[in-house]
Amino acid sequence: MEGDDCSFPPDSDDHSQRGSVASSATLSRAQDVLIYLFGDSAVHLSVEGLGGVTVQELGRSVRETLHIPESAQDVFAFWLCSPLLELQLKGRHHPYKLCRQWQDLLYRFTEASEEDISQDEPCLQYRRNVFYAKSKELQIDDEVVLKLLYEEAKSNILTGRYPCDPEHWMTLGALSLALREGTDLDSQQFASTIREKKLSSFLPAHVVMGSGGLLSTLRGKSSRQAGLEQNLFEEYRKISTSAGSPPGPTQLLHQYLNTCHTLPYYGCAFFFGEIDKPVQGILQRGKRKAVNIGICLEGVYVMDVKEKHVLLGLRFSELSWDHSYPEEVGDSHILWLEFDGEEDGTPVNKLLKIYSKQAELMSGFIEFCVELKSACEGGAAAETDGEASLSQPPAGQDGSNKNGRGGRRGNLQRQSSVMCSRVHSLNTISYVDNGKEIKRLKPKRAASFFTRQASAPTYSAVQVTESLEQG
Repeated sequence: MEGDDCSFPPDSDDHSQRGSVASSATLSRAQDVLIYLFGDSAVHLSVEGLGGVTVQELGRSVRETLHIPESAQDVFAFWLCSPLLELQLKGRHHPYKLCRQWQDLLYRFTEASEEDISQDEPCLQYRRNVFYAKSKELQIDDEVVLKLLYEEAKSNILTGRYPCDPEHWMTLGALSLALREGTDLDSQQFASTIREKKLSSFLPAHVVMGSGGLLSTLRGKSSRQAGLEQNLFEEYRKISTSAGSPPGPTQLLHQYLNTCHTLPYYGCAFFFGEIDKPVQGILQRGKRKAVNIGICLEGVYVMDVKEKHVLLGLRFSELSWDHSYPEEVGDSHILWLEFDGEEDGTPVNKLLKIYSKQAELMSGFIEFCVELKSACEGGAAAETDGEASLSQPPAGQDGSNKNGRGGRRGNLQRQSSVMCSRVHSLNTISYVDNGKEIKRLKPKRAASFFTRQASAPTYSAVQVTESLEQG
């Protein structure tokens, strides 16, 4: 999609500030532009001819101001962000012109009310490029670049955009504390720092607040906070005692980012949507669950907005997809994800419907990531496949699985981690068994997952028909 084929992930967790792009009619004169960074800081530029300035031109000015080396110019990108919509820009885009079109984009890609749309205004933000490979981050040594990546990753951890388990957020919290306060705090200094900075500065907000309702939170707040503080201090002490000499800032930044790299959705573009809740009674029919959909170079991840855990995680070799437009007034845009699963021990194909006005964007984004990943196949791809995520056996072992299924995902059966898929909790559409073999009904695709070979996977869009019924 020319012009609009960027990431549009709406998420109110990240704050935005207004007035980042000047709106003066006298665009030929020098205008003030604020470009926001994570960590409550901004770059102040004076730009001439603002209406004709491209992202590529702004990038040079920002890198010079922040002293970012040219070798790291692909690490970051410009985004237009608001609580309603986020958009990664291309080098040829003109930020000022897109700001003038912002309300049109909101009408097209969000469900926001007219009042909210009329009051919404984007800010211009400099943040991680979705298409920058995680493997390349491991080679970065520039502290300025690492600090920018760290601030963004920390924000996503603290707001719950990156679901993670206790061993992750406790380690990350301790590293964040060490980066802010050093590694030599004693117990009293630690307690004083926590009282001043608040525990939510280091651990995710939903972890600090707990769950179970307001009364439950109030009753257990004191003991819960004490336990979290004690665990955080113990993890913090490990940092200063694990090596002969205390780690420096660059080493701590590397440790933080390396820990984030174990999260398969690190670096994703996020979209907003809804899925059907499983039917548990007449009163619950038609209810939907809000989800975030993270898409990156490795795959697609559907996450529960409220519970902060993964509902479904798939690599591109494990899915087919398509999007459909509303056919009647009141219908929804739908992104269809097709993947292999089981029904009473029998292998079946499953379809998940994601309702979202951004379905077309997500479909195009998946297609672009698949093409980009295919173009970069080789050593980098092999390294990426080795990173921790939803596990998948090597391609050479595909043919040895039962039922002729390739790439069986063992972690789909585990529920102890927030990072593992919860397929049983999804309201999906399944292919049916006619008694002798799996009968492939529409939607059709080029090849079934059950006959997938060890060769490089091919991709095809799901063709959706009205004959499907929810199972």
